[in-house]
Amino acid sequence: MLPAAVIREAALRHNIAEMQAFAQRSGAHLCPHGKTTMSPEIFRMQLEAGAWGITAATAHHVRIYRRLGVSRVFLTNILAGRTDIDLITQEIAADPEFDFYCLVDSPEAASLLADGMARAGMARAGKGRRINLLVETGLTGARTGVRSVEAALALARQVAALPTLALRGVETFEGVRQAVPDARDLAGGMIDLAVAAVDAIAAEGLFADGPLLLSAGGSAFLDLCATRLPEEIGGRPVQRVIRPGCYVTHDSGFYERTTRPGGKPYPGLPDLRHALEVWGVVLSLPEPGRAIVGVGKRDASFDIEPPIPLWYHSSGATDPAQPADGMMVTVMWDQHLAIDAPPDVLAIGDLVGFGISHPCATFDRWTALLTVTDGYDVTGAVTTLF
Repeated sequence: MLPAAVIREAALRHNIAEMQAFAQRSGAHLCPHGKTTMSPEIFRMQLEAGAWGITAATAHHVRIYRRLGVSRVFLTNILAGRTDIDLITQEIAADPEFDFYCLVDSPEAASLLADGMARAGMARAGKGRRINLLVETGLTGARTGVRSVEAALALARQVAALPTLALRGVETFEGVRQAVPDARDLAGGMIDLAVAAVDAIAAEGLFADGPLLLSAGGSAFLDLCATRLPEEIGGRPVQRVIRPGCYVTHDSGFYERTTRPGGKPYPGLPDLRHALEVWGVVLSLPEPGRAIVGVGKRDASFDIEPPIPLWYHSSGATDPAQPADGMMVTVMWDQHLAIDAPPDVLAIGDLVGFGISHPCATFDRWTALLTVTDGYDVTGAVTTLF
């Protein structure tokens, strides 16, 4: 039944292997962002390929990961809600094998975490476990994160004084402004701020014993993470953690242009292939050069740009799908979109396959996505748990 979201299985497996190889070449730990797919089957593929853990965005994600048996979770967000904190502290108290990390950017958030540890019966240092924290650095006018080295250092001093919290490193999300013209320069500056913060905190001996983590994540500027994250700080080895998510299926729009300008991988980045498509049927040809297709906002990403027509297949034809040259989506509704198309190319009942920008906003529209061969024979499905 149409519309349907499909994943080219060969490209999916290629992307997973390619990103794992990139991380190994870079000397980094790969912790894929699970929010992109929220798919048990894809998580298993990523972990079996060698992923260090799975990144989460919310406490709800952590709960799902734990139900799936994921033993290392990096929550790249601030924990502030009492119920969210209690979920995490209870998991930490119950399972000594649960390796959990999250972010902090204020003393108030740190105090809330310490209170949660007290509610879980772990109020004293040395009793039970501690919450592993990374100070988050951020960009002025953007999202969370302290805005300066001085603020990071002050926060680190306060966190280090709380006995049930363990300060493990520094984190940034360098892709927070990835769509602006000077995005690469901004991303490089954010990484440099995180590195400077690590230097300052390490100089005062504020990090807890154990691995020292420095993390940057996103799918657009991983070459900067590979070249700007140091391997050691003050003679202490650094575990560099990268957290891309969209790479798993890549896309046909924004990330394709960002990471493959001119159709070739940006120097230093892995060679990724688009794997995700949404297919629909031509429902109406109400005007010359205008086709209405049964794919809409309920089916495909539109947060960055509309779906991109890639292929069309004539109803009843035995030939492979043909390139959708000269076709462009002009408007989307809930269950329909309109295409400007060359006259007399499409007919009612034909199929049109769309690429997308930003796969996150397509996965969350489906409970299952079909896996297919390059010839579109269905091989199975992956499910989602949003």
